[in-house]
Amino acid sequence: MECKIKGNFRIKDIKTTNPIAIGDRVFFERISDNSGLIYEICERRNYIIRRSTNLSKQAQVIAANLDLAALVVTVKYPETYTVFIDRFLATAEAYRIPACLIFNKIDLYDENDLEYVRALAHLYSTMDYKIFEVSALQPKTLNELTSFLKGKISLFSGNSGVGKSTLIKAILPDLDIKIGDISLAHNKGMHTTTLSEMYELPNGGYIIDTPGVKGFGTVDMEKDEIGHYFKDIFAVSKNCKFANCRHIREPDCAVRKAIEKHEISQSRYQSYLNILEDCDSGKYR
Repeated sequence: MECKIKGNFRIKDIKTTNPIAIGDRVFFERISDNSGLIYEICERRNYIIRRSTNLSKQAQVIAANLDLAALVVTVKYPETYTVFIDRFLATAEAYRIPACLIFNKIDLYDENDLEYVRALAHLYSTMDYKIFEVSALQPKTLNELTSFLKGKISLFSGNSGVGKSTLIKAILPDLDIKIGDISLAHNKGMHTTTLSEMYELPNGGYIIDTPGVKGFGTVDMEKDEIGHYFKDIFAVSKNCKFANCRHIREPDCAVRKAIEKHEISQSRYQSYLNILEDCDSGKYR
């Protein structure tokens, strides 16, 4: 049913680029056989949000009422940087959405690439994130993922070009989904999906395909809370001398000691500091 928003309204005083997001449940009144006016949005049980590149607005709600936030990752064609992964996972933690990582395009990787995939998979699996290593061109690699998605409303997110749409088309081959190419000049993805789409799974559940994003700016995170959204840092922080330790220069910091012992990844700590820096400067990354 094609609908428009009735009048001007906002949700819970959150300044966003989109008052209604995919996954929202709404009330509408029918104005013709196939169109209506939305007059109320039901309370969201959760949502995932990123800082908007539109300077006039604070944030963009990517999707609402999710059972799973799945980040599609590639280590080449294009490369997904760990800071992007960590920002996505921290945001999912902040909004209490279970998350998983889908390492895509494994058919294209050489042994060094696969070793890096295995290292990342091990790192994040130690934090109890579910990991999948898949190729849209190898159907057998999709069996476990397809089973895991059953009955869930799942968001697929990631950088442009990581193959979200191709992956969804492999899971749902009967769909007519536009698939883009990689810009070989810069090994970067070109935007193919321009609007978020929700697809129904035959055995129950939905997949939400979203436009690729270059950066994942965090929103509404207080500096003292950021460490709570990093599972590995939070688990160790209870042993810090000070309850409000930010793990930078404070004495007897258990987190910095764990980093020195390689019990916490240096990349994770750098991502943590990166988000702290955002809070100080208000920048978008």
